[in-house]
Amino acid sequence: MKWLALITALWAGGAAQAQGTAEAALAAEARLQEARALLDAAQSRSDRVAALTQTVRAYEDGLEALREGLRRVAIQRQSTQAELSARSAEISRLLGVLQSMGQAPTPLLLMHPSGPLGTARSGMMVADVAPGIQDQVTRLQADLAEVRDLTLLQDSAVQTLEDGLAGAQEARLALSTAISERTDLPRRFAQDPARRAELLASSETLNGFANGLAGIVDQTFASAIPDATSLKGTLPLPVQGRLLRGFNAPDAAGIVRPGWVIATRPGALVETPVAATIRFQGPLLDYGNVIILEPAADVLFVIAGLGTVFGQAGEILPAGSAVGLVGGDPPAVDAILTESGASGAGTRSQTLYLEVRDSQSAVDPAVWFADAG
Repeated sequence: MKWLALITALWAGGAAQAQGTAEAALAAEARLQEARALLDAAQSRSDRVAALTQTVRAYEDGLEALREGLRRVAIQRQSTQAELSARSAEISRLLGVLQSMGQAPTPLLLMHPSGPLGTARSGMMVADVAPGIQDQVTRLQADLAEVRDLTLLQDSAVQTLEDGLAGAQEARLALSTAISERTDLPRRFAQDPARRAELLASSETLNGFANGLAGIVDQTFASAIPDATSLKGTLPLPVQGRLLRGFNAPDAAGIVRPGWVIATRPGALVETPVAATIRFQGPLLDYGNVIILEPAADVLFVIAGLGTVFGQAGEILPAGSAVGLVGGDPPAVDAILTESGASGAGTRSQTLYLEVRDSQSAVDPAVWFADAG
């Protein structure tokens, strides 16, 4: 692949930055190839939901690695170009000297108007200056070659990026279909649709709705109740992203919510970080699509802001199960290629809300989840 050949050329250059760029790009390529293989194999697997969840996760990891590689390329290219621009006057003088030396006949270069002594002295001066000029020429050639290779690397990454984005979307659609056809999950209860509708209509706050959940159970089954109490403080975030606002932190409008706001990418996979029962899923108040999970008795994880939500109330999900997808449209390829912010923060244009409720009161999610940075 042309892209890998360019990466190898950069790596062979020996610069630490080039090696870091090559490593990130190679990791992205390997992860995306693995994701494609997983997607091809998942269709024939008996555990299609688990296989496709793994596939979507692999695509997200691969695309994240690719973004990181391209971010490094963009930063390195901009840095080298800025350095060349800052040295423009020096480079112009250097080129002028080289041009003059190239146009002058060799005998004239060896003669001096003052005679043999001046010629000897000028020869010594030229001998002293020549290595410095050669060093500048070599450095200029290396910088120009680096800019050229980095530009070609960005251009050649377009097809890899387009294939990765298309594969990720294909995997998400396949996962949605597989989950809708799933019938093998254990259930703890079924809901009374009429009482659920009544609760939705009468609830004005998330607190009121969460407190009324117990009253909409229509039928119970003999299933084990998950208990994740021993995992407090160690759980990963339910989505690949970073903490944007913490517990009770006001937003730009001064609104305070007793939960975490997580910045994430459009279409990102949302998973339950631990085995849990689905207590509710669907639109709720002004939170968009919501899924409420119960990982232990009297404990609820409220995950809001989903574009797509999976599962049915009463189902018991194992840890790592897909519960939905973040909404929003994936960024255009050009937007990713020109991404240069820290870890590509600019494309984390979606947010997910995470609230933890214990004994009908909101608590800091940090009680259950590990530090989200």
